[in-house]
Formats: sequence, C-alpha cells, structure tokens
Amino acid sequence: MPISDTPVLSRPSGSLLTLIANTPMVEVTRLDTGPCRLFLKLESQNPGGSIKDRIAVEMIEAAEKEGWLKEGGTIVEATAGNTGLALTLVGQNKGYKVLLVIPDKMSKEKIQHLRAMGADVRLTRSDVPHGHPEYYTDMAERLAQQLPGGYYVNQFANDANSEAHVKTTGPEIWEQTGGQIDAFVAGIGSGGTITGVARYLKSQGSKAEIILADPVGSTLAGIVNDGVPSPEGSYTVEGIGQNFVPDTADMSLIDRAYSIPDAEAIATVRELLLKEGILAGSSSGTLIASALRWCREQTEPKTCVTLVCDTGAKYLSKVYNDAWLADQGLGEREIHGDLSDLITRKYAKGDVVSATAGDTLDTAFKRMRGADVSQLPIIDEGRLVGIIDESDIVHVMNTDAITREARFKKPVGEVMTRDLDTLQVTEPLDALIPIFDRDRVALVLDGEQFVGLITRTDLINHLSLNR
Repeated sequence: MPISDTPVLSRPSGSLLTLIANTPMVEVTRLDTGPCRLFLKLESQNPGGSIKDRIAVEMIEAAEKEGWLKEGGTIVEATAGNTGLALTLVGQNKGYKVLLVIPDKMSKEKIQHLRAMGADVRLTRSDVPHGHPEYYTDMAERLAQQLPGGYYVNQFANDANSEAHVKTTGPEIWEQTGGQIDAFVAGIGSGGTITGVARYLKSQGSKAEIILADPVGSTLAGIVNDGVPSPEGSYTVEGIGQNFVPDTADMSLIDRAYSIPDAEAIATVRELLLKEGILAGSSSGTLIASALRWCREQTEPKTCVTLVCDTGAKYLSKVYNDAWLADQGLGEREIHGDLSDLITRKYAKGDVVSATAGDTLDTAFKRMRGADVSQLPIIDEGRLVGIIDESDIVHVMNTDAITREARFKKPVGEVMTRDLDTLQVTEPLDALIPIFDRDRVALVLDGEQFVGLITRTDLINHLSLNR
C-alpha cells in the first residue's frame, strides 16, 4: 500500500460536529511488526478525542428522526467515559441536557472533563455484574425512565452505533488502504466498531480477518475462540471488554480473538509513545498488542489496521503514572524482599513529596493538597528530621492566639512531630502493626537514609497483590 502525499488542509469549519470522522492513518515504523505493515487510524484526532464522536452523532440524529429525543430533552447513557464525552459534545451543541452513569474505576481526567462540559455525572460501582441494580447500564436505564423527556441512548443495543461505522469508519479504512487490508483489529465495548467496520469490509468483498482484542478478565475472547466465555475477572483497561455480549455486537463476523493482560496492554501503549510519539489510551494498548501478535505470527508480508481509540491525555494519572502502576502491581519493579517492596514512592528516586523545617505551614499545606496526601516527611540536608500531618496544622490553627495569616507563616520546624515511628528496611511486616495501632505512619530508613513512608493502605495493597 503506497503512502499518500502530504494531506490537503480543509477550509475552516463553522462547527466542531463537521470535524468528526475523516481521521488520519499512520504506519508504525519503530515497533516490531514481523513481516507485516501495521497502520493505526488515529481516532484520537476527533474533536472529542475518541472514536465515540462518530456514534454520538449517528445515535442522536437517529433518535431525533424517530421522535425519541425532542427539544428540551435529556440524553441519558451508561458509559466508560468516551461515549459520554461524545454525547455531551454533540448533545450540548444541539441544545440537550446530558446525564451520564459511569463506573467508578474510570480515570479522573474523563470525569473532570465531563463535569467541566456541563454533564450531570453519576458514579456507580464497577464491581457488580450486568443485571445488578447498581450496574451502570441498569442504573442509566432506570434514571431515563424517571426523567421527563429522558432518552436512554443505550449504545449497547442501538443499531445506529454500528451503522455509524458502516457509513464512515469502514469506508475511510477502505479508501486509506486502497482496499489492501488483510486484518482489522478492534475491541468490543459496545460492539459497534468491530461490527460496523466488518460489515463494510465484507460488503466490499474483502477477505480481511476480523480480530477481537479483549482484556484478560473479559469473557468475549473465549466465545470467539472456543464457543464458551473466558473466565471472568477484573482488569484495568477502560472502555473495552464485557461479561456479556452486547446486542450491537455480531460475533459471527469475528474470525479470532486475543486475550491481552493489562501489563502487556500498558507496556505496549507506553512503548508506542516512547518510540512512535503517539499518546494513546489504555484500550488502544490492548488493540495494538493484539495487532502486533497477529503481525508477528505471519510468515509473509500482510497489512493490518487497528485503532488509536482515544487520546492518552485522559489517562495521565493512571497508565502514564509509574506510582499508580506500581500500586496496581503492573509496573516493572525490582523486588528486594524487605519493607521497601511496600514503598511505591521512594525518596531516592525523587518520588516523595516533602518539606523542610524552614518551609512555612502554607507551603507544606499546599504541597499536601497538590499531591493529595495527608502528611509530609520533613527532610533537611538529606536527613529525615520530622513529619507533619493535617492534625498538626489544625492544632496550630485552633490554639495560637495570632492572626490566621501569621499562623500560616509559621515555620514547619515549630509544628512538626519530631518523635518519629521509624523502622529499618530489613524489619518484618509485623513491625508495622504497632505503629498503625497508634494511628501513625511508618517512616522507613536504610541505616540513616530515608527510604519512604508506609501507610495502612500501602500494607493492604501489598497483601492484596501478593495473596
């Protein structure tokens, strides 16, 4: 497939909605693709940052034509975030209110983005199965029935979902590859993308393999490969994978599936950024890892296409955060067999937010708030000299008979706790319990060098990851 010349710029648009679709495609050149060529369709370049912009337009326009959505109505949907962003973008452009039900495992960037756009966001549990009243689709349907003028979009059973990809995504891929495509890789969130693109490709007589990229813990890969669901479990990747087959998904169109562990998906998407400069979301890691597996299995040159479903800017606090990955047991970490294994933010690596004895209380409080922590170790000339927590600051606020401004100007050294609960890094886990019983945090040393601190949450997380 020849690479096209420099793209022609379009004229200015009068609306963001006209910029949806017609996304670019780029070839992967610095990852190991075996004998094959791998192309990524950059759906992250849609105005809302994801492929879901396409279906939002189609589903809302279909609801308007059918009379389900009328002036002053409220769009209601269950979403992992991207469909919600797309529906909010399109819905508000058309004058509708938007109410979204989102599982609580979704990235804070998505939730903050939605609320900033004016959506009414309701968080619900991500640890309950389909059919439970707090499962996100069940809750959304119930809320839509209770709202006057509420319209439940239900992307999981909405024919306009897959139709959007028959009309736009499929034809674009066909045109951009010149019809030279041997495999198309996608995931199933609602099922519309893989179904719509597969239908279009087959309508053109294409023999391209349709490959499902599925997270380990989702049940769908087993249905494709073995006719029975894969073992159900939890996974970190957002937006794809299910414990049921959505009505929108036509499983008969799928030829094979790969089950991708979280660690492989995240490593792939981070390598993509490092080597190709493409900032992609977590589900894209699952898709690209599957595409790379397929490419490397081939014995002759072939062409594979998959998607960058959304931008990685929505996952900076998770997929691209080393400390968060370590907390999830997904980062590459050297295991020492001592208390340092519980410390994901180590002082020697610059991961610990700290203060000095000469800093003001105002400075210490702002650092706590900025890092979302409740205590700071106090370090002077590389040595641990104290710790300050919220209760220390509150005590000063309530007892000193001076102005509030003067209180915040007090040096940390006058307020910090010098009676420290320290442990050597070689001490056993049991040594943590008496410290936690005193409602304190453990400050871990290696000789006189400060290593980091351990909270109750750190211990629980360590025990959970090492069952």
